[in-house]
Amino acid sequence: MPREIKLIDVTLRDAHQCLWATRMTTAMMKDIAPRLDEAGFEAIDLVGGAVFDVMVRYLREDPWERMRILNKWVTKTPLIIHTRGQSLFTFEFFADDVVRLAAERFAANGMRYHTPYDALNDMRNLEIPIKEAKRHGLYVVGGLAFTFSPVHTDEYYVGKARELLAHGVDAIFVKDASGLLRPERVGTLFPALKSAIGSTPLQVHTHCNSGLAPYVVLQAVEHGADVVHTATSTLANGVSHTPTELFVRNCRRRGFDVDIDLNQIQEVADRLAYIAEREDKPVGSPREYDEFHYHHQCAGGMVSNLQYQLETIGLADRLEEILEEAGQVRMDLGYPIVISPFAQYIVTMALLNVMGKDQGKARYETVPDEVRLYVRGGYGEIAGRIDPNLYDRITRGAEPITERPGALVPPALERLKKQRGPFSSDDDLLLAAFYDDNQYRALKEAGAINTDYPIMTTPIKTLIEELSKRKGISQFTVLEV
Repeated sequence: MPREIKLIDVTLRDAHQCLWATRMTTAMMKDIAPRLDEAGFEAIDLVGGAVFDVMVRYLREDPWERMRILNKWVTKTPLIIHTRGQSLFTFEFFADDVVRLAAERFAANGMRYHTPYDALNDMRNLEIPIKEAKRHGLYVVGGLAFTFSPVHTDEYYVGKARELLAHGVDAIFVKDASGLLRPERVGTLFPALKSAIGSTPLQVHTHCNSGLAPYVVLQAVEHGADVVHTATSTLANGVSHTPTELFVRNCRRRGFDVDIDLNQIQEVADRLAYIAEREDKPVGSPREYDEFHYHHQCAGGMVSNLQYQLETIGLADRLEEILEEAGQVRMDLGYPIVISPFAQYIVTMALLNVMGKDQGKARYETVPDEVRLYVRGGYGEIAGRIDPNLYDRITRGAEPITERPGALVPPALERLKKQRGPFSSDDDLLLAAFYDDNQYRALKEAGAINTDYPIMTTPIKTLIEELSKRKGISQFTVLEV
C-alpha cells in the first residue's frame, strides 16, 4: 500500500503573514475556514508568530476571541497555536508563570495543536512550553529551526531532535523560515532525523524564497517526511509556502496517498482571489533562484521592508552592501538563525557597521543592547564560536550568561494584577503581560471582532474576466479547472 502523507494548512496564518503583511482579518476567514475544515488536513495553522501581535497592534482584534470564533467555524480539524517558546508571540522572554498560564488559555480557547520552536534551538527555552501544553492535553510538535552554516550540521540537528524527544513532544517539524533547504541537503538531513526519532512523525515547513520549495518538499517526503505544510495557491509561492494543489498532484503522481479534497481547496483559492482583488492585496508568484540569498538568509518580507526604510533615509543604493555585511555579521556572531528576533538584530548591526564605515568608525563600534545580550548568551546557547576579542569589544568584558533565560525573568502575574488589575479574565491578564497599557486599552476599546464580510457570489471566472477588462488586458484566457 502507498505511504500516506498528511498536510498542514498554513493559509490562515503564515501565508498571509508572508504575502499580506499579516493583515487577514477574522471576517475574511468566515467563508474560507469551513472549506479548509472539510478538505482533510491534519491541522490548520491559525494564530502565532506575528499574527498575535499584528491583531493587537494594527487590526485591533482580540486573538483569544479569534480562537473562539474559528472553533465555531472549524469543527473537525485541530487548530494550531504557533509560538516562539518562552518568548510566546514577542521578542522578549516571559516569566515561567506567564508561559504556564498561556498554555492553559490556549486549551481553554479551543487550541488542540501546539507548534513551539526556539530561534536558537536552545531546547531549554521549550521545556516549560512543551510540558505545560502537554499537561493541558495539546498535541505538541516541537520545532527545529533550520539554517545553512558550517556548524548547523546533520549531527547538530539529530542532537536537537533527541532533546525534543526527551521533552516529550508528539512530533517534530523542521522549520525553514527563509527557504534555505536544498534537495541535496534534504537527502542527508531527513534520513538522519528519521533514523534518530523512529516512528515519531516528522514534518517539513519551508518557504519558497529560493524558488526550490515545491521540489524540496517532494524530496523530503521521499526521504521520510510524514507531514508537509502547504498554503492554498492564491497565497502560496513568493516568500510563502508550496501550493497545496500543486503538492497534492505531484505527490500523488509519485505514488503517495494524499487524502485532500482539492475541490474544497479550489473553492478556497477562488474566495482568496476575490478578497485579494477587493482589498488590493497581492497573490503569490514563483521566485527565481538567487545564490546571494544563502549568504544573507533574510526572508523576502524583511528585505523589502529594509529596502523601503533605506529609501526613506536616502540609502536605497546601499541595499546589497548592507545585505552583504549582514551575512558577515552572522558569521561573526556564531551563525544565529536568521529568524525573529535575530534577523532584525543582524540587519540592524549590519546597517550600523556600514553607516559607521562612512564616518570612519570601526565595525562593531556602535552595538545595540540586544546584540550585546545575545553575544553574552542572554537568549540562549549560541551554536557557533565568537572570537574572544570581538566578544570583549561587544560585551565590554561582561561575563557570559549560562542559565536558562526564562529562569532569569521574575514572576509577573501577581505584580500585573496589583499594578494594572483587576482583569475580567485570564486572557486579559495575559494581554496585559504582553502589551503596555496604551495598546491594551486600544484593543479593549475596539470592542468585539466584526465577522461580517461580503461573500463572493459571482463566479471567479466572471470576476477575473471583469478584472482583465478593467486593467486593459486584451489577451486573457481563463482556464477551466
